[in-house]
Amino acid sequence: MEYVTEGAPRVALIQFPGSNCEWESKRAAEAAGISCDIFRWNRDPAGLAEYHGYIIGGGFSYQDRVRSGVIATKEPIVTTMFEQVTEYDKPVLGICNGAQVLVEAGLIPGLEPGLVQMGLAPNYPDPGGRIGDFCCRWVYLKHSCQSRRCALTSQMPPGYIWPVPIAHGEGRFTTRDPQIIAQLHANDQIVFQYCDAEGHIDDTREINPNAEGHIDDTREINPNGAMENIAGLCNPAGNVLAMMPHPERASFLRQIPSELTTEWGQHKRQEWGDVDAMQQPGPGRLIFESLREALLVAVS
Repeated sequence: MEYVTEGAPRVALIQFPGSNCEWESKRAAEAAGISCDIFRWNRDPAGLAEYHGYIIGGGFSYQDRVRSGVIATKEPIVTTMFEQVTEYDKPVLGICNGAQVLVEAGLIPGLEPGLVQMGLAPNYPDPGGRIGDFCCRWVYLKHSCQSRRCALTSQMPPGYIWPVPIAHGEGRFTTRDPQIIAQLHANDQIVFQYCDAEGHIDDTREINPNAEGHIDDTREINPNGAMENIAGLCNPAGNVLAMMPHPERASFLRQIPSELTTEWGQHKRQEWGDVDAMQQPGPGRLIFESLREALLVAVS
C-alpha cells in the first residue's frame, strides 16, 4: 500500500550496526505521509542536510557495548545531525535505542546541549516476574505536557492515555541531580509518563530486597523504575523527542492486542476478520502524524 505523495516532507531514518526497527519505523512514518529513507551510519553525513528531520529507531547499536547508545554518538553522522538540529531546529524522533543515543549525545534533556545530564540506566527487575531485566510488554502512557509543547506530539491531546509496547533492558530515565528533574517540570519537558489504563501515575521508586535477597516490588505501572515515571522527554525547544516505548509497533490497528480491556482492544475485536480495517491507524500513529506536521514547519 502506497501512502507517500509527491512533495511529502523527508526524513532520514539513521541506521547503525545493530538497529532492528528501521523498517517498522519507516512503514509507520510513510503511513503518516512522510517520505522516509534508511540512512546508513557509514554514508557521507553531509547528505543529512537534504532532509527536513530525522528518526533514530530501536535496536542494539554496537551491541549496547559500554552502555546503550554511547558508541553510536561517536559517529560523524550524529555530530552532523546534532548540528542540523541545533542550527535549523529540525525535528528528531528517537525511539528506544534512538532515545538512548539522543541522551548520550546531549540532545535530551538538552538543558545544556551537548552535555550528558541524564542516564537511561538498567531496568529494575520486571514486576511481572519475567526472566532477566529485559522488559518486553504493553504499557500505558499518559501525554503529560501541555498542548503543542512538544512538536512531535502536537496532534495528541494533553492527558491522552494510550497503549504501546516497550522492549528494553536499559530504559530507566534517571539522574543524580535533583535540579535536573526540577527543571524538567518547570520547562514542561516530561512528555510521556507510565500510567495505568485510567491514567493514574504510580510514583513508587523504592526497591528493597527482602530477607532472601530478592527484590520485592509490585510495580505494574512503572515497568522499569524510571524517575517520575518518565517514558519520554523533549528538549527545551520541543523539536526533539526521546521515548523508550515503540510507537511504530502501535501505529496500525492490527498491532493492538485484542485482549486489551480499553477502547483500543474493543475496537480491534469489533473489526476482527476485516483485513482492510486492520490497516486503520493505531494510537502510535499520532506520533508520526505530529512528526509530519513538524516537518512541514521545517520545510517552510
